[in-house]
Amino acid sequence: MIYLDYQATTPLAPEARDAMLRWLSADGLGNPSSTHKAGRAAAAAVEVARDQVAALLPKGGRVFFTSGATEALNWALFSGARAMSGGVAGLSIEHAASLQCLERLNATILPVDSDGVALPPDDASIPERGIVAAMLVNNEVGTIQPVADFAAAAHAKNGLLLCDAVQGYGRVAIPDGPDLIAISAHKIHGPMGIGALWVKDGVDLPPFMFGGAQEQGMRSGTVSPALCAGFGAAAALAAARFDADAEHVGRLWSLALDMLPEWTINGDAARRYHGNLNIRREGVNGLRLMSDARDVAFSLGSACGSGSGKVSHVLRAMGVSEADARASIRLGWGRYTSEQDLRDGIQAIKDAARLQGVN
Repeated sequence: MIYLDYQATTPLAPEARDAMLRWLSADGLGNPSSTHKAGRAAAAAVEVARDQVAALLPKGGRVFFTSGATEALNWALFSGARAMSGGVAGLSIEHAASLQCLERLNATILPVDSDGVALPPDDASIPERGIVAAMLVNNEVGTIQPVADFAAAAHAKNGLLLCDAVQGYGRVAIPDGPDLIAISAHKIHGPMGIGALWVKDGVDLPPFMFGGAQEQGMRSGTVSPALCAGFGAAAALAAARFDADAEHVGRLWSLALDMLPEWTINGDAARRYHGNLNIRREGVNGLRLMSDARDVAFSLGSACGSGSGKVSHVLRAMGVSEADARASIRLGWGRYTSEQDLRDGIQAIKDAARLQGVN
């Protein structure tokens, strides 16, 4: 199997796996909330990981571990809306984890242009003393959003800016300005089942889960030292390899474009993360393409919605027709993708397209 679905999840880094192993054995037995020696050792490991994760985030905030980015986004939006007296707004291309919250909060949905980049913030659409959600890198088409502009617009109205940085954390620089940032471990070669919410100092965000008052009283539930250690190791590795990873991803981007000259890129070709390539070709049925190129792992869009049969809400928000949306596929690569894997994977996809009469 050639894996080209890095936006869905990434291969676990050996360093992250190794960091987890101690806490999955009898030697690492201990609840971080316990006060005995084993518990204190587990708690120390969690704090080391917290510092490693925070190193890739802006200064002047606190990291709270969660079960994943979905929990972090739900916490930020529902608790943030409760804490603020105003309304809620968010981009039309947000991940479903944010978008479904926005819908339940009767939020103002902010448009994007045909390149998949948010239009400049309109003062009338930004709520007074509210919360605005603007993702950093779109998970389906890879476009980078003007987060700093929306943060400035929210702050001008005494509001907060929530940034879903899942697809950008450890890959692109996170701009100053957000008050809340949601991230996930398994998108940076860490384990599944853990994420975090970064909360800027001075932001009063109510707890979302209650019970044992773990995570500084903000997120109840026993914290897993193994998952935290894996997340921390993955973050430290991403920091150390930031430039090398970006250079490798850029080479693969150029290679993919050279091999796919007849395909149309969905989303701005410049204002994007180059490890995400969403493309379409007239005459292609994306679902059939996945079946015919079954030895290549790629997707039609968000992994969360790929089995629903629905057309991508991101592509539709960009004005892409339903027919073109169904002719679109998403390829994703990163640190552990070789040039040969990418060549072979794209060639298999092109061969599958020829079975549909598309040369």
